[in-house]
Amino acid sequence: MAKNIVIIGGGIVGLSAAYFLQKEGHQVTVLDKSAITTGASFVNAGYITPSHIIPMASPGKIKQGIQWMFNSSSPFYMKPRWDIDFFKWSWYFHKSSTHAKVEKAIPLIKDINLLSFELFRGIKSSGDLGDFQLAKKGLMMLYQTQKSYDHEIQVAKRAEFLGLEVKELNKAEIAKLEPNIKINAEGAIHYECDGHTTPTELMPKLLQYLTSVGTQLKTSEEVLDIKISNRKIIGLTTSKAYYEADEVVLAAGSWSGELAKKLKLNIALQAGKGYSINVERPTGITIPAILMESSMAVTPMQGFTRFAGTMEFSGINTIVRKERVHSIANGAKKFYPEFEITQEERNAAKTGLRPVSPDGLPYIGKSSAYDNLTFATGHAMMGWSLGPATGKLVAEIIDGKKTSMDISAFHPDRRFS
Repeated sequence: MAKNIVIIGGGIVGLSAAYFLQKEGHQVTVLDKSAITTGASFVNAGYITPSHIIPMASPGKIKQGIQWMFNSSSPFYMKPRWDIDFFKWSWYFHKSSTHAKVEKAIPLIKDINLLSFELFRGIKSSGDLGDFQLAKKGLMMLYQTQKSYDHEIQVAKRAEFLGLEVKELNKAEIAKLEPNIKINAEGAIHYECDGHTTPTELMPKLLQYLTSVGTQLKTSEEVLDIKISNRKIIGLTTSKAYYEADEVVLAAGSWSGELAKKLKLNIALQAGKGYSINVERPTGITIPAILMESSMAVTPMQGFTRFAGTMEFSGINTIVRKERVHSIANGAKKFYPEFEITQEERNAAKTGLRPVSPDGLPYIGKSSAYDNLTFATGHAMMGWSLGPATGKLVAEIIDGKKTSMDISAFHPDRRFS
């Protein structure tokens, strides 16, 4: 039976949910406080990453964060501040950073990424969005030190054991794959299983398609109040209008936690700010890469190359810290010695806020407090990669169908102990 569904959030996750829900015949309204032209869904690295099997909450990460806490240009920066929610989240993150919990998370992260890659392919082959970049050139983990190699080869062995396509590359093999730019690296782990896209190309096409099939896209509308009756959300008041709903999907990214509080729900979530610099001139780079010692990503997109990175926990804000932008530019220079990001390109850097759960797994599932509320948030750095999979799972949840994979570990009410 067709339902009136309101999705809060117009990023890749919210729009993917809208895509699959409208395919099932539902009437969908998407509410977003922005114009849906900026943010994490537009400035991310564009990766589809089955290889990213290790969650951010892993042994040693909190210790590393504390060491970098007073260095605002560090790759993993936690701004010192008095914030009870942040303190709780940090404690949950610490509790989640064990070998046992990482081992449980690895196959889940792999499976949902592979599901998402297939759905990206399905969306492209459907022709709904027209043509868009969807490449499978893999992802090179470029390293300069033995320490980085020793770390990554363990991940690579596990990925290979799980059936993912992985290859070791020496200097000569890197040069053969990337002959048009000098790369300063001792070697690379090439995850041939990975793909990439251009977010600034795909997002407008997805918005255009949804509009053409009758999805109501309500931009620059902030949700101010939520009306409840008998364990159900029956309506939402925004800064412009009131919307009735049979089902509600909370996919508001880093703002999901604040919106959940309006429902007297507490989900552990922090905004992790990332930065990106676009270089709209030839770079010679043709294969996506992670520059390991620089902790940053490089992606050849349609018409430009994107340099992205950092994880900054400083609350919900879009302040561009120049020292972090320079850190990305300088990090690129260490690996591409004959290439330099100009000051003008640095000045045009953008930021996006990624919703980070304490255990590195997203929140996907029905709330136990409300019969018609589905969570779809907390994807951290894999939001883009997991957008279609999350959207498909949300549609299956709302329609009461068997989900494409076991999502019990993604439950929004899970405990971090």
